[in-house]
Amino acid sequence: MAEPVSDLSLWPIGNCQVSALVDGAAGLVWGCVPRVDGDPVFCALMNGERQDEGVWRFALEGQVRAIPRYSRNTPILVTRLEAEDGSAVDIIDFCPRAQRSGRMYRPVAYTRIVRPVAGSPRIRMNLSPMRDHGAERAPTTRGTNHIRYLIGNQPLRLTTDAPVGYLMQELAFRVESDLHFFLGPDEPFTGNVRESVRGMEEATGQYWRSWVRGLATPMDWQDAVIRAAITLKLCQHEETGAIVAALTTSIPEAPHSERNWDYRYCWIRDAYYTVQALNRLGALDVLEKYLAYLRNIVDRAAGGQVQPLYSVMGVAELDEGVAEHLAGYRGMGPVRIGNAAYQQIQHDAYGQIVLPTVQGFFDQRLFRMADERDFESLESVGEVAWAMHDQPDAGLWEFRTKQLVHTYSAVMSWAACDRLGNVAARIGKPDREAYWNDRAAKIRQTIEREAWDDAAGHYGAAFGHAHLDASLLQMVELRYIRADNPRFQATFAAIEKALRRGEHMLRYDSEDDFGLPETAFNFCTFWLIEALHLCGRSDEARALFEKMLAHRTPSGLLSEDLDFENGELWGNFPQTYSLVGIIHCAGLLSRGWDTVR
Repeated sequence: MAEPVSDLSLWPIGNCQVSALVDGAAGLVWGCVPRVDGDPVFCALMNGERQDEGVWRFALEGQVRAIPRYSRNTPILVTRLEAEDGSAVDIIDFCPRAQRSGRMYRPVAYTRIVRPVAGSPRIRMNLSPMRDHGAERAPTTRGTNHIRYLIGNQPLRLTTDAPVGYLMQELAFRVESDLHFFLGPDEPFTGNVRESVRGMEEATGQYWRSWVRGLATPMDWQDAVIRAAITLKLCQHEETGAIVAALTTSIPEAPHSERNWDYRYCWIRDAYYTVQALNRLGALDVLEKYLAYLRNIVDRAAGGQVQPLYSVMGVAELDEGVAEHLAGYRGMGPVRIGNAAYQQIQHDAYGQIVLPTVQGFFDQRLFRMADERDFESLESVGEVAWAMHDQPDAGLWEFRTKQLVHTYSAVMSWAACDRLGNVAARIGKPDREAYWNDRAAKIRQTIEREAWDDAAGHYGAAFGHAHLDASLLQMVELRYIRADNPRFQATFAAIEKALRRGEHMLRYDSEDDFGLPETAFNFCTFWLIEALHLCGRSDEARALFEKMLAHRTPSGLLSEDLDFENGELWGNFPQTYSLVGIIHCAGLLSRGWDTVR
């Protein structure tokens, strides 16, 4: 019996070109081609009760148990299927990734190995990719050792050493030796499939273990940090450097809420937090790729407005529609394709372009150091940040029907100008240093005048408003204010009183476009943990961090939201924001390596 996916027991695999989510019983239930924002050819996750369509599953006759695990320090998934008669097989899932011929080999391909472990196992395979966003099953044709699936402009070919006739008719058969499956581009598979797939498995494992070996992890919670780091890297589309917010679309933020959004795009804000987290671990390869993506975004903007999000290819238009043929996660539609938030005004994006780019002027480890031309481009971004620091926007929570001058956006504009002053000093431009420091000082004056509410005794989430949101906790992280400053202490106390729900934190507690929030936002809970630590409540922060780790899925990951009443995870998965929180808080709270010497 296949394990239900309603509890988000999902295991990501990928190679930074394509990705997939595998459920706890080795069913590949979500995967898009030719990249993360493409057609979901595997869409069972969003297919309601039609779980036999849009899936790739191996079912073991008499199956009573499925035990998934990752191969150590890799995204290679090994799921043991056990039957009531004692027979068992391992299903090994991965997307190939390795250095080959002087470049990275990361094909649009999913690779699976079925390995007999005990007894006389018999399996049945259901491989039923869909096309046109779940409109119909992909038509098939067969060859001697392959099956061809006609999917739009990206036909796929399954090459295998398993009996093709059994596979085509979904008949059960005995597994007496390893079986190898390569679902990739519709082109002849060169070489011996058995040797080639085994070679891919070994090379892919070696790549990921080597990458993890280079991470500067904290001493405590290493397993959690390593799994979060690997998954964050899977969220990068390496061809361009873009980093998506999540691998899925339309898992609702709360049941039947219709807060169903497509997160398979690059939010400038989310990507900033992701590279910040991975940079703390020394994963400079992700930062370098992302900086190249940002340079292209800035070039296309030509000194004008920067959108809050783009496609992984840098495309600006992401028109939002509905996949009419998909019922939705647990039947809770709609399934949205595209995201209308690209049309929103969100002024925090300018700071989130400047802050990661600044490292390029200081970090000698980078292959490409930033230069004066890069500084000139960043200055154009800074000018827009200056112009917009006191103008209304949709805010980082992307309100669709109201605009205010959000304090977080203003602080990000301050940070953009402040960091440009630092860069100017670095490259020997004292006149520009004075220019940007002056602008940062003026923005600070505006924030202190407009965001501080004397009557309430704390900063407000927007100029002239006393209501609160959790983003105010980021004022310390952005170096706008110190944690021991009385104004921050008062604001933190007010936020904790208004937005904390036991072990969890809301984004805000006022009505938005869809009513009152029903779930906590996991990233905000990590902001709470960070603030507790910075304000001297480290024991409490550590205890709360342990409780958040206990909410992770069996794969060691988190989605965007959490029901603070019953602990159920909701929202798109895996959510980069949430994984960033794991990495950042582990680094803050961990003991030092010198404690074990």
